[in-house]
Amino acid sequence: MHELGVVFHIIDDLEKVAAANAVKRISRVTLQLGEVSTVIPHYLTDCWKWASDKNELVRGAELVVEPIHAVTYCEDCGREYPTVEHGRTCPYCGSGSTYLLRGNEFIIKEIEVPEEEEEQDG
Repeated sequence: MHELGVVFHIIDDLEKVAAANAVKRISRVTLQLGEVSTVIPHYLTDCWKWASDKNELVRGAELVVEPIHAVTYCEDCGREYPTVEHGRTCPYCGSGSTYLLRGNEFIIKEIEVPEEEEEQDG
């Protein structure tokens, strides 16, 4: 299970962003996760619960995972199709000349801080 390592990487990135922006607490993190990224969402959230509890910056922070559906492009017929359903072979023309357009992403989309911290800065 590499999800724990992924969570530690996320927390490292959050610590850097927090330090650069004088943020002491994070209340919510939204990730965009590609359907074929090899990260299993429920393992990720389980690891998040364990690891975030051990870090003051993100203790109690909610992790929201937004899926990005995998889409493949066929170079021969120029059409797009759902990757998970059809794999590397184009369902329209049978070509194997295809490549992944999206669905492998792993992006920290949003970081939220508690309201009381926002008010202190304002």
